[in-house]
Amino acid sequence: MRENSKQSQAWASEFGKEYTDRNNMSIEEMDTMYEKQYGISRSDMNHQFLGYMDRNIRILEVGSNIGLQLQFLQKAGFKNLYGIEISPYAVELSKSLTKNVNIIQGYAQDMPFKDNYFDVVFTSGVLIHINPDEVSDIMREMYRCTMFFIWGFEYFSYELQAIKYREAKETTDLLWKADFPKLFRRSFPDLVLIKETRFKYLQDENEDVMYLLGKGGK
Repeated sequence: MRENSKQSQAWASEFGKEYTDRNNMSIEEMDTMYEKQYGISRSDMNHQFLGYMDRNIRILEVGSNIGLQLQFLQKAGFKNLYGIEISPYAVELSKSLTKNVNIIQGYAQDMPFKDNYFDVVFTSGVLIHINPDEVSDIMREMYRCTMFFIWGFEYFSYELQAIKYREAKETTDLLWKADFPKLFRRSFPDLVLIKETRFKYLQDENEDVMYLLGKGGK
């Protein structure tokens, strides 16, 4: 997100702080929430996609908030974990909730990392909050920073669709769903779809998508 965009201002403000506080839970609580929503835990989802990977690879989460998804990976044995997060409040809170995880404050469209520095770069419920006019900038940075894989878990729709976000004054232009793995491959033709699974909600017809893309056919 651009520093002066509506989305970046919202997530770095009190609105973003409220989101962080609302979603401050343990990985055990999140596993339970996923089981109720999808019929499968987040831990099991992650294992389906990353379980075969070496535990010493470098992994970056873009939009890491308090580091909950990185805690899942740490529990699974991954050792070299990094995050970048727009909210100073979430970054500060993450310091008390994580150990041996490197989370910095910064903007996803201008990440301070070398080209191909990470083995995996991922988002989880982040691209859905990026203005469609800017999402290609974040995808470009993710592509630049990864050597091998782009991994994601996002709301799914065959076509781009705006969604009203909660009952608050900042309810517009803050949430979308789309076919994000398709958007990645459209922007970067060398990306290969390694695995994609759509997880349907148990209570309604919505579904989310987890995907793993290989860079340069890797």
